[in-house]
Amino acid sequence: MKIHVALRDAPYDVTVGEGVRHEVSSFIAQHLPRARVAVVITSPEIRRQAWFDVTFDITTLVIEVADGEAAKTLTTLEAVCERLANEQVSRHDVIVGVGGGAITDLAGFVAAVYLRGIALVQVPTTVVGQVDAAIGGKTAVNIAAGKNLVGSFHQPVGVWCDVETLATLSPRERIAGMGEVAKCWLLEGRSRAALDAATLHDFLEVSVGLKARIVAQDEFEQTGQRALLNYGHTLGHAIELVALARDPDELRHGEAVAIGLAFAARLAKDLGRVSEETVSETDAVLDYFALPRRLSASFELDELLAAMSRDKKAHHDLTFVLDGPRGCEVVAGVDPSVVRATLERFQEA
Repeated sequence: MKIHVALRDAPYDVTVGEGVRHEVSSFIAQHLPRARVAVVITSPEIRRQAWFDVTFDITTLVIEVADGEAAKTLTTLEAVCERLANEQVSRHDVIVGVGGGAITDLAGFVAAVYLRGIALVQVPTTVVGQVDAAIGGKTAVNIAAGKNLVGSFHQPVGVWCDVETLATLSPRERIAGMGEVAKCWLLEGRSRAALDAATLHDFLEVSVGLKARIVAQDEFEQTGQRALLNYGHTLGHAIELVALARDPDELRHGEAVAIGLAFAARLAKDLGRVSEETVSETDAVLDYFALPRRLSASFELDELLAAMSRDKKAHHDLTFVLDGPRGCEVVAGVDPSVVRATLERFQEA
């Protein structure tokens, strides 16, 4: 399955299927003929997988970084760029991100800033990477103040979502990745009942297709359309940031998004935008995927409110993507007292 990302200046395809990682080498040879080095950015854990057999007909340099969000730091970015410079990687060469969403984020940012930009290929190996992070050209690292606050837009020349790599995910990683799938399912207005007949192929097609369409319409987040893809992320990013500082293993990105989706439905209800039926339908979709949908009592509300005010969508206020009569849309200037009251009811006792 190929899904086209129809950008005006740099269109590309997202290829989904069994074994498609083996197509990358021939693509580079055909479309990047001046490349002499393929720099694979991955992690030790991913490199140990039996399927890690991506080979190229040009010189290959493998750079290992930390697993998960620990890779997305300015320190790691600097270290990788130093390595590229020492290895004399040129502007004609190519970065290949092989890993989950955190690694594809880092690889994309490296490709965006090293020598002011070199070619990027993404081979996402997790559900989150395949349905979201590797597609659309958003690249970033985290800082103490928030997730993804330092980054750039840098589109890949191609994305290969090899479903064979998903077989080696732990049950938790596989379930957590469905947080982004649930987001897309809800954004598309699809029902809980429709999930009963859906397959993994359907989940990938719906999610990748939605992202491809939205990115093509609003590549640089200028019209607000692309911000819809942050549904559930305002609270999700806030709790993910707090949890990451406490224990990197406490919360996965997709788990945080799921909690954020459940909260966004309740906030929309409290603002009079939707009925209780929307809340129940959202919960039912999250339950289908066995995703969490309650905020732990361990989170301090003041800390979360401060983190949400620094969200990328915000302009010195609290901004959420919320469902409503016209569907999901970006809602700015939400009353902090309403947000707090909803959080208090939403948080576990």
